[in-house]
Amino acid sequence: MEQVFILGASFVLILAGAELFTNGIEWFGHRLNLAEGAVGSVLAAVGTALPETMIPVVAIVFSGSAAASEEIGIGAILGAPFMLSTLAMFVTAVAALSVARTRALGDTMLISPGVIAHDIRWFYIGYAIAIGVAFVPADLAWPRYAAAAVLLVLYALYVREHFGAEGAGGSPEELRPLRLRRLDAPSRPAVATPRLRIISIQVVGALVLIVGGALAFVGAVEHIAEGFGVSAAVLALIVAPVATELPEKLNSVIWVRQGKDTLAMGNITGAMVFQSMIPTVVALVFAPAAWSTSAGAPIVFASAAIAFASSATIFVPMYLRGVLRGRWLLVGGAYYVGFLVLVVLGVGATATG
Repeated sequence: MEQVFILGASFVLILAGAELFTNGIEWFGHRLNLAEGAVGSVLAAVGTALPETMIPVVAIVFSGSAAASEEIGIGAILGAPFMLSTLAMFVTAVAALSVARTRALGDTMLISPGVIAHDIRWFYIGYAIAIGVAFVPADLAWPRYAAAAVLLVLYALYVREHFGAEGAGGSPEELRPLRLRRLDAPSRPAVATPRLRIISIQVVGALVLIVGGALAFVGAVEHIAEGFGVSAAVLALIVAPVATELPEKLNSVIWVRQGKDTLAMGNITGAMVFQSMIPTVVALVFAPAAWSTSAGAPIVFASAAIAFASSATIFVPMYLRGVLRGRWLLVGGAYYVGFLVLVVLGVGATATG
């Protein structure tokens, strides 16, 4: 019962943090005159990716139990892009369809297709490199080190492209008031842009809530899962990423309901780019032998194939037609359920083998 209470309380913390973060990061981008792509795909994506990034870092770099920790770390790293490209897309679809009746264009997402296509291209390049070296013999470390260096350079180039885009500008009246605006000078007009220090306090405070809530959520889920006898592989690949991806899902739902679809989708696709490059570097450098299709269950790396397939199913039509419909994102849920069935069958076969 205690773990159920912690589960609910941590979810409330994540929800509150996500709302504060989306509000604060919009003002932060406004103050720096950044384009929506930079705000959604870089600032918001990296910020909300912290919870799921911490799990493999702690598991692989700082844990003392090498075999078990590497299994959890690899599962969490591969689980993040999988969740983002499947379940996060489905949740965003539900949000888009829920507001479709209030929009003139129905469930057509109000996005900049070029920004989202840009993210998906980088995701495919980075994740293809990371997964490609997993097929190299496990005892060869240098190709993995080389891939890690390439991924770091690629992500730096990706960030530079987003920050090099022209800022969207806009007036403060177009943004919802900063939640912590009361901490600003009382003499400042209500419509004035808040000081950067107040915006930063809100963003940092929101990240603390998100990270703390996500870690508590994962801990509670682990205890509950252990009570039901769920295997470590299922926990690492499925349960933990579901919990830690909540910030991206909640941020995207909030932005969709506000009609800011480029921020909503960029938050997810930008996180996909980040997760395909940065956390994988941790595995490639600190657990090179474990980053191999021959190490552990092949089903773990099969999640990467699902991530590629789901992304292609959703975004190739967007690229060809120049629009993205909310209903197209529903396919992510089908891929997610399909992989769950594959996991259950794989675990069952292992148990009876």
